[in-house]
Amino acid sequence: MASMRDIKRRKSSISSTQQITKAMKLVSTVKLQKAKTRAEQTTPYFDYMYRTVSSMLAKSNNIDHPYLTSGETPKKAVVVITSNRGLAGGYNTNVVKLITGADWKKEDLDIYAVGGKGAEILDRRGYHIAGSYPEIMEDPCYEDASALCKKVLDAFTSGEVGEIYLAYTHFKNTVSHEPKLIKLLPVEIPEETEEDEDLVMMNYEPNETEALNMIIPKYVTSLFYGALVEALASENGARMQAMDSATSNADELISDLTLKYNRARQGSITQELTEIIAGANAIS
Repeated sequence: MASMRDIKRRKSSISSTQQITKAMKLVSTVKLQKAKTRAEQTTPYFDYMYRTVSSMLAKSNNIDHPYLTSGETPKKAVVVITSNRGLAGGYNTNVVKLITGADWKKEDLDIYAVGGKGAEILDRRGYHIAGSYPEIMEDPCYEDASALCKKVLDAFTSGEVGEIYLAYTHFKNTVSHEPKLIKLLPVEIPEETEEDEDLVMMNYEPNETEALNMIIPKYVTSLFYGALVEALASENGARMQAMDSATSNADELISDLTLKYNRARQGSITQELTEIIAGANAIS
């Protein structure tokens, strides 16, 4: 059995750690409220943007446009959104598993990592990091999403990559977050159903090429920004849950150590009394 001094030292160490986890939980809770409000305000817009573009393309005749056809190269650009810091449970690893668990060859992937943890993990596993942007996750804004979109689209239009994917964590609510991997380009046009046969076909002015050259980049930028906002809310929610669990675990450990300390103290007192009585009997 550990000595009373060792138990007391360990209990003190766990109490100090618990103070840190409590503070981190409070900080994450405050950040979550702000990020949650932002996500709830922006998500409807970006969901509608996705549905609108899909519907628009579904109502178009077969269009020969670079954004709608895969490139000749098998390489794929994958934008991976994770956090810059750990202590968020499985938040980062769940996003990384979307990449490592997919049936893709490492040499066919160019990773655009938004968030330091994703870049660190994927680089360690041998993936090519085409770009790393940890600063974006500190305070995501639309301009950041636009700049990232330009870099990825340039790689797509130049033929460096043939497809573009986005891996992020979808924010459902405070305690529910879902890692997602979605294909952005080439845009997948939904198959026509019987209900769509009578729909009026889409007309483009001045022409379909110029219209799509303007619409698709804004569409991709919007999805990037929506993913950044949801990922930030998910990160703070995951960290709040992780710190809450850590605080609860610390409470259990402290209770267990307190019990062990009291037992050790009782055993020490009993031993001293036994020695005193034995000494008194020996004298008499």
